[in-house]
Amino acid sequence: MTKHTHHEIGDHSACIRLVPIFNHLEESSMDRIAGKAHTKHYQKGEFLFRSQEKDDALYIVNRGKVRIYRLSDSGKEQLVRILNPGDFTGEWTLFNPDAVHEEYAEATRDTSVCMIQQHDVQEFLKEYPAISLKLLGEMSQRLEKSARQTAQVAMESVITRLVLFLAENVEPEMGNSPTITLPMAKKDIASYLGTTPETISRKFGELEDEGLIQQLSGKRIKIQDLDDLLLYSE
Repeated sequence: MTKHTHHEIGDHSACIRLVPIFNHLEESSMDRIAGKAHTKHYQKGEFLFRSQEKDDALYIVNRGKVRIYRLSDSGKEQLVRILNPGDFTGEWTLFNPDAVHEEYAEATRDTSVCMIQQHDVQEFLKEYPAISLKLLGEMSQRLEKSARQTAQVAMESVITRLVLFLAENVEPEMGNSPTITLPMAKKDIASYLGTTPETISRKFGELEDEGLIQQLSGKRIKIQDLDDLLLYSE
């Protein structure tokens, strides 16, 4: 059952400091924002919101994990993204007060979320213009990533989608033989890439059989040679 808490200011402050759109501000400014937040606790499997529900809040994950997904007309699930501590959702409603959610937000483990109402966020956007720039940057990145995801599902093979997904999780400083940690479970990778868990498991096996990756414990993947991996997808 969802629990509501309104007086955990210390918890709110820690939550606000996790978020890139806020944590560039001075301490006093972040404390002011934290003062307008309230906390909700969700158990695994509970929804922050569902598709077609109207809302007017910015949700910030403090602890836990949330998956954002859509359902097609046939009922097939399409993962949009995974939210970890410091990530946020609901920004669309900040600029579209009459809009409804088109996605589902489900806690995949016990999760704490800081919420700030639309009118409070709008006041902070006026007072601190730098927040607007950070928010626009984040929204632009999400739009670009969504467009790329749609194009890949429509045009690329599953193995190419998987290779590109792995490559996207390699940071520049990791070099050409990195070990990465998958940001989500394989079943969620399958949903994100528009395929089935069985297919994605086979494709991981194929890449391992080809000597391109090694599957380690704890969702870690050793990429033997990033250049060779990318060539395999072409």
